[in-house]
Amino acid sequence: MHLRDLNGYLQELAENNNRPWFVMNKPRYDILREEFLQLVTDVIVEVGKFDPAVKFCNPKKAMFRINRDVRFAHDKSPYKTHFSAALAPNDQRRPTQAGGPTYYFQLNGEGRLHIGAGEYIPPPHRLKALRNHIVEDPAGLRKVLNNRALKARYGSIREEDGKLQRPPKGFDPEHEHIELIKLKSFFVWTDIDLDLNKPDLLLPLIVSGLKDTLPLVKWMREAKVEEEAE
Repeated sequence: MHLRDLNGYLQELAENNNRPWFVMNKPRYDILREEFLQLVTDVIVEVGKFDPAVKFCNPKKAMFRINRDVRFAHDKSPYKTHFSAALAPNDQRRPTQAGGPTYYFQLNGEGRLHIGAGEYIPPPHRLKALRNHIVEDPAGLRKVLNNRALKARYGSIREEDGKLQRPPKGFDPEHEHIELIKLKSFFVWTDIDLDLNKPDLLLPLIVSGLKDTLPLVKWMREAKVEEEAE
């Protein structure tokens, strides 16, 4: 992928986030979008080698649209200023779907790769399943969080997406992982500054970064949703 071209385009889009500019520069966008589609396709192939659950992802469905949903937003800018994609089994990467952990990466106009994995603001049934899984398998979670590669690259599960002030109803306030049980998202992520002059390093960087999240992704997939009584 032509990183310098993408970086320049996204910088200009940030400065001219309006439909007339976007339409005028649509040919540039279309070329970059096709290049990003190829990148996503290549990432799926490589990630599928260590996580077969996502090897049949549809790359077009994995890519996010550049249009922002501004219905309830204070910022009415119509376009995102990054290119992004998420990989999940059966292409279920959105909270309104069945849910489950996803691999995520995005490229922005600051020459930075944002990468991670987990469940971002999962729907209630998945949030409950994850919290129950923490209670049922604290040793397994402890092992995941102490994984050398995961810890070195990502640290721990992030708290920036919200946290309850008190333990959710039915959970022991003294549980060793109660601070994680309070979280509203279960995601690890990091930012990596890219060398725009070395685009060939982008694919292996993304793949190695996602591979480091595999222990967490596998552990989260084990969280089972309780079936509702009829």
